[in-house]
Amino acid sequence: MTRFFQILLLVVISACSQAGEDASSGAAGSDASAVGLQAFTAARILDGTGADPIDDGVLLVRDGVIERVGTSEDVDIPSGAEVIDLGDRWLLPGFINAHGHVTGNRAAALAQLEQYAYYGITTVISLGGEDPDAFQLRDEQGGSDLGRARIYVAGPVIAPNSPEEARSDVARLAEMNVDWVKTRVDDGLDTRPKTSPEVYGEIISAAKEHGLPVAIHVVDLEDAIGIVQAGVDLVAHSVRDEVVDQALTEAMLEADICLVPTLTREVSTFAYAERPDFFDDPFFLERAAPADLDAFLTPQRQAQSESEAAQFWRSALPLALQNMKRLHDAGVGVAMGTDTGPVGRFQGYFEHLEMEMMADAGLTPAEVIHAATGGAASCMGLTGTVGTLVPGAMADLVVLEESPLTDILNTRGIHSVWTSGNRIR
Repeated sequence: MTRFFQILLLVVISACSQAGEDASSGAAGSDASAVGLQAFTAARILDGTGADPIDDGVLLVRDGVIERVGTSEDVDIPSGAEVIDLGDRWLLPGFINAHGHVTGNRAAALAQLEQYAYYGITTVISLGGEDPDAFQLRDEQGGSDLGRARIYVAGPVIAPNSPEEARSDVARLAEMNVDWVKTRVDDGLDTRPKTSPEVYGEIISAAKEHGLPVAIHVVDLEDAIGIVQAGVDLVAHSVRDEVVDQALTEAMLEADICLVPTLTREVSTFAYAERPDFFDDPFFLERAAPADLDAFLTPQRQAQSESEAAQFWRSALPLALQNMKRLHDAGVGVAMGTDTGPVGRFQGYFEHLEMEMMADAGLTPAEVIHAATGGAASCMGLTGTVGTLVPGAMADLVVLEESPLTDILNTRGIHSVWTSGNRIR
């Protein structure tokens, strides 16, 4: 090789090396601050706080965490950032189900969390019945590679028979590192003994000592007042035997205790007496529908849906709707929750049905959206982590084709869903 060609070869190698360095940094001249940065642009942003929408909005996300939000005039996008042009679509926090159930082994739990996320439900507070694998999934969700809904867990639903058992049960849950303690104050329509005030009071007291919030399943107004006065953190299910009164309202307001109404829980008890309309809903059929819908239309299943218990829940539903609206209008926090997970309560789809029912009860679409985002986050102790598009929160996002403020059914027009900045496929 001549001296000329040796020099020429060195020049070529040097140029290729420099090009490789430029490519590894994103592009020639790109800003080093753009590493790991995504910019969601041309968005109409509802940030989940209850604030007015941001038109022509920009959301900056770094390594799965929101860094900045504002208008295109206010937010500078470093060159080299990955730009996701949303084309004037609506950008919201991912929805929160404040009362669901995720059960089964790791594969089953993952499938459920992926289904929730497919429908834009990016956080699920699973209030009982989780296997150890669900705890592991909870512990794994802090990174930037999440590709399914987040989960928070309660472990076994406890049913102690004495104050001593109550303390022991709560200590066991604390050892398991649960996020919530769950119990019931309900006689199951006269099928089991109802937990006494002495026992549920001890559950609440012991949980507070361990720094754990308590959710309690109730049906009756008297029990709702009792658990609120005892210091419960969450009233699970709407009151379904009497119109809520001033005593309950004032007690919940004073203690800042929220309600999760789970209206679709009632629907699931009687919906299969005949073929439900949603069995023909394309949004349901996309993913939530099981392979065999006819299994829900057998004579045995129809008989269950026409049983005395099912008819009780059917007749109680209008009162549950009314009581949810009364408490909301009085200023009590309401979090969207469904009790999905058991057979016939379809994860992902029923959350959208719940939001529709909340709107039918008289909440505005904006109020429903808040109850499913920032309001739910506040009720469940997750403010600043999920439910709002604010700096420091996880980039769990749902992008809608049309405005959910004009029609709550527009939550079903999903363009894309993201968890920790990763698009759900």
